[in-house]
Amino acid sequence: QVQLVESGGGLVQTGGSLRLSCAASGRTFRSYTMGWFRQAPGKEREFVAAASRSDITTYYADSVKGRFTISRDNAKNTVYLQMNSLKPGDTAIYYCAAGTLWGTIAIMSSKERYDYWGQGTQVTVSS
Repeated sequence: QVQLVESGGGLVQTGGSLRLSCAASGRTFRSYTMGWFRQAPGKEREFVAAASRSDITTYYADSVKGRFTISRDNAKNTVYLQMNSLKPGDTAIYYCAAGTLWGTIAIMSSKERYDYWGQGTQVTVSS
């Protein structure tokens, strides 16, 4: 069992930056692929980024590529999402997720393949 707690959300102006953190419980954090998803009002939850267990391989949604960076610190059981050049379209609740999946971006971006989810943190980008 893994418990995930996100933090770092808030209100920021267009062009600003935020860093989200997701702290995981348990001693098996390094065994999990970690992902970030987001859900805007009235929309389905969508993939943002994912990092392999060793943090060597990362995947990004096209909409955030070049602006967001996912990283993980296995010693601290924490995964991060650095978000730069934020746009109003990035406004959403951001969730971190953990799973034992691995493979192509098609697999890593599939929310159904993740086993554990955090409660989410709100990110609002004002224009």
